[in-house]
Amino acid sequence: MDLMSIGEFARLSRLSAKALRLYDELGLLPPAQVDPDSGYRWYAAGQLDNARLVASLRQIGVPLAQIQLILSLEPEAAAAQVGAYWSGAEADHAARRDLAGYLADRLTGKRNVMYEVKVRDIPARSLLCLLRHASNRQEVWDLGKEVIGMLKAQPPPRVDGVAGAAFLIYYGEVNQDSDGPVEFCWPVPQDLAGQLAASFPGLTLRTEPAHQEACIHLGQDPVTAAHAQLVSDSVMAWAAEQQRQPSDLPLRVTLLTTTAPVTDASRRGGSDFALPLRDRAGAA
Repeated sequence: MDLMSIGEFARLSRLSAKALRLYDELGLLPPAQVDPDSGYRWYAAGQLDNARLVASLRQIGVPLAQIQLILSLEPEAAAAQVGAYWSGAEADHAARRDLAGYLADRLTGKRNVMYEVKVRDIPARSLLCLLRHASNRQEVWDLGKEVIGMLKAQPPPRVDGVAGAAFLIYYGEVNQDSDGPVEFCWPVPQDLAGQLAASFPGLTLRTEPAHQEACIHLGQDPVTAAHAQLVSDSVMAWAAEQQRQPSDLPLRVTLLTTTAPVTDASRRGGSDFALPLRDRAGAA
């Protein structure tokens, strides 16, 4: 097997030696051979295709964890992953553009509400919850899968309507600089809450009081960070216009596809962004 130095491989692959060392440490692109005495890395010509693919994927902003997945897939599945990533990137760019326009309008004193806002009543309810730190969308998705996986093993009774839909609470931003945390909440019947909590020791039982929520429908598309910021600012501006005070309950994203009973409409429901409100008398 013909081997080349890390410098030569870096030149041919368009990846720096520093990047190659990092990718080796991550198990993403290990060298063909490492000198046991000096630790010097040697690469095979057959590794160039993957190295060039990694370089190209990084150019379009694909995270390293997702690149590792792409490299492990068959060509058709890998292509689908790249297409899905780019669709998400375009949606994020569009949301950033809208957010920039919104900020420009706000700074010049123009009206800030960009979405239709509806108000709904949510009764007092018991929740089974799981809190996790998350620094990207995939980790948030994994949190939801973890909870739903627990519940599928022994499906609990449901609360009907939107009040029974699962929701996510973001206690902080989810990005490379911030890791939430994020809480996944699943409403359960209040009279069975204690019994159900004992059946799911991995989940935390807590309650929320009855309240109203100002909500904005998000549809079925994935929610980007820029989109979430824009929607959050818009619903807060609506509350100020309507002289409604946010309650002490945190903002949440309601997963309308989990509304019971399951219907074609609920499957197409997507999600919405909800701001809990104080009542007119000022209670949380």
